[in-house]
Amino acid sequence: MQMYQPSSRRRDGGDGKLDLGGGGKVLDLETAVKDGILGGDAASFGGVITDKLDLKKMVAELEPIDVPSVFICPISLEPMQDPVTLCTGQTYERSNILKWLSLGHFTCPTTMQDLWDDSVTPNTTLHQLIYSWFAQKYFAMKKRSEDVQGRSVELLETLKKVKGQARVQALKDLRQVIVAHASAKKTVVDNNGIALVSSLLGHFTSHAVGSEAIGILVNLDLDSQSKANLIQPAKVSLTVDMLNEGSIETKINCTKLIEMLMVGKDFRSEIVSSLSLLMGLLRLVKDKRHPNGVFAGLSLLKTVCSHESIRMSVVSIGAVPELVELLPSLNNECLELALYVLEVLSTLPEGRLALKGCPNTIPNVVRLMMKVSESCTQFALSILWAVCKLAPEECAALAVEAGLAAKLLLVIQSGCNPVMKQQSAELLKLCSLNYTATIFISKCKLTRTIQ
Repeated sequence: MQMYQPSSRRRDGGDGKLDLGGGGKVLDLETAVKDGILGGDAASFGGVITDKLDLKKMVAELEPIDVPSVFICPISLEPMQDPVTLCTGQTYERSNILKWLSLGHFTCPTTMQDLWDDSVTPNTTLHQLIYSWFAQKYFAMKKRSEDVQGRSVELLETLKKVKGQARVQALKDLRQVIVAHASAKKTVVDNNGIALVSSLLGHFTSHAVGSEAIGILVNLDLDSQSKANLIQPAKVSLTVDMLNEGSIETKINCTKLIEMLMVGKDFRSEIVSSLSLLMGLLRLVKDKRHPNGVFAGLSLLKTVCSHESIRMSVVSIGAVPELVELLPSLNNECLELALYVLEVLSTLPEGRLALKGCPNTIPNVVRLMMKVSESCTQFALSILWAVCKLAPEECAALAVEAGLAAKLLLVIQSGCNPVMKQQSAELLKLCSLNYTATIFISKCKLTRTIQ
């Protein structure tokens, strides 16, 4: 609930009247509502509420809304639920003003006037008005929720009957509803909507239908049965096709769906081992025009590379040099994902050869050490160790010239974990083998840039 600072000029004497201050006239609360001062209309506030609702429940369940300042307790800046009035005419939430008085204060918190009477009087008129106002908003919210649920069920029924462009439009409408309203998601799930939408995916599904269907599925909580249904070859094949040929939004949603499916217990790594899927992922990662797509692609690529059996396929499509060239242009969030993938691929002989064969591996990775995060530095260390160990004379010398020795000293002197310090010390020793002591010490000096 949003908080508002009530005006110090507002006076409510407990008699159902508001003193607007500054020479303003005195109005009773009913007139204030009728004239629109508090918002709403007379009918909405004066109507009879048949089902008595708990005011506390309504205040808690309503989304943040603009609350009239006369409903706000000047102490807590929260809507009052049990308003009481002091002898000064100021109204407060009962618990708040009683706490104020119990602390030994004998003044009015708003006006700081001395209290000649410390008793409090229930402000029944204001309480009724607060209750009516919140009840109106609460019932309107419930009505909207019912309308959304009804609309969701209606669209699900429509999907069972229509085909062609009408089916695309129904999916588009359903997608908009569930994105905008959390209650619609539950309605779709409870009415077997996941199975219905999933059944629309197959070999002969148009990309227009598939795109909207997947856009719906990625916004729902998929249970294990739903995931098992979605990993059928025909559905995965369609998803891979759209990952390669769809709009950027469709491509992102396809990566999200595949990643959701990969955490299912029935998932098998061969499902995502197709070169078509991996190539589509790599193209998405390389498209710098769409940062959201780069992140989504790297996130799925990280998940894919967690399966050891797929790593060789990732190397074979040329992912290593592509990722190395991307490093300077990535934001910090994407850098961690890309370095993770490169570090995992460096555990393969083919991955190490690919890293060594890329001329920018060493300079790009050295540049990231002690720059982004400790985890990035850890990944960078592992990558550099794998490359330098593969060809010490060639690669270690390149690394030293790129400033690695000085960076390693920074790691050793920093507050990083002991494992990183030990790995840095070993890599520093490896780098020193081809230099005399005097020359290597000069290479370890911090340049102004590194400082």
